[in-house]
Amino acid sequence: MSDNPNGEITLTYSDSGVATISFYHPAQNSLPAALLDMLTAKINQAGDDGQTRIIVLKSEGDRTFCAGASFDELLQIKDKEAGAKFFAGFANVINACRKSPKIIITRVQGKAVGGGVGLAAAADYCLATEAAAIKLSELAIGIGPFVISPAVTRKIGLPAFSQLAIRAVDFQTAQWAKEKGLYNEVYATIGDMDTALVALTEKLASYHPEALSGLKQILWEGTDEWDELLTKRAAISGELVLSDFTQQALQGFLNKK
Repeated sequence: MSDNPNGEITLTYSDSGVATISFYHPAQNSLPAALLDMLTAKINQAGDDGQTRIIVLKSEGDRTFCAGASFDELLQIKDKEAGAKFFAGFANVINACRKSPKIIITRVQGKAVGGGVGLAAAADYCLATEAAAIKLSELAIGIGPFVISPAVTRKIGLPAFSQLAIRAVDFQTAQWAKEKGLYNEVYATIGDMDTALVALTEKLASYHPEALSGLKQILWEGTDEWDELLTKRAAISGELVLSDFTQQALQGFLNKK
């Protein structure tokens, strides 16, 4: 695992054409704007590469999968334009996953919060461990899960999304996430999950590329308007983050660390 204080994104290939995109940030794999931009670029790069058969999206470490937005960076936002641009980073990642011609399998080894839940929801198939509890904490800090809501609702439905969004300080278990449709498979340990992941991706990589691409299009039918929709949602979040409520909530959270 990298010791880069700014985090990093890596892209590697297996001989069978499995492209693995891995992200890391020392603050519980949170995602500042620079990493969001890099993640979008790597998803696009892997999807456009002729040797890619399947994409795996994962994070480093054995604890948190992704803590969502970088609170430190949110506190630095001073105007609506900067706020919209930051949250558009999550919109761009989700849309890159949606528009990629390749099936994306996401590996969730630990807790997913906020935008981390959005990353899991943007996958075509998701493997997780029993430690991979989920939470949408946005309301508790004065914003809302607006950018990721189309992706999350698409996977788990409106009632389950409402529960996640309204119970903003409560984690839901990995089994709950599986029952609702966010996770497809849940394993007792990271080792068990990784064994299953290798077997699944190697099998998928052996299938007809055009059949996989055709399946991808079917899985995302009815989402053509998401470029515009998620951009609008990013603007809403970008304005709310400027509020005194949100700024104080973010500062209070950071002071507890």
